[in-house]
Amino acid sequence: RTRSNTSLSIKARSLPMRTVAPMSVPVGATGSVSVVVGEADLAIAVGSGDVPVLATPRVIALCEAATCRAVAPHLPDGSTTVGVRVEIEHLRATPVSGRVTATAEVVEVDGRRHTFAVQAIDEQGEIARGVVVRVLVDRDRFMSSLG
Repeated sequence: RTRSNTSLSIKARSLPMRTVAPMSVPVGATGSVSVVVGEADLAIAVGSGDVPVLATPRVIALCEAATCRAVAPHLPDGSTTVGVRVEIEHLRATPVSGRVTATAEVVEVDGRRHTFAVQAIDEQGEIARGVVVRVLVDRDRFMSSLG
């Protein structure tokens, strides 16, 4: 198990182990994604509220996209990661046309489980922060398990 200096005490349920080639995602690996908030990103558009501001589900999706970018260069062929836990504090609203950047940093690697510290900022500062946990899986096996 490797861990950065970031203090986290996140416990996620265990998933059944599957044979997947080992990967080496270094603690400290980062990824980011940026968007300009449009009409489709608003709470009123996604059904998570009735105000024209960036929707919390979109903030979560941006943070997850940043985690995917952090691990993508390190994934074995035929593998992907799937989200198993998300804890986000949405701290402040962002209006239409605001630019939002979500960043993820790998803070712990425990076998197939990867824990990320995530943050989203706009032109005014931090809008969200939290933790995302993703697990490495064999893509074909995962998809075939869906029936």
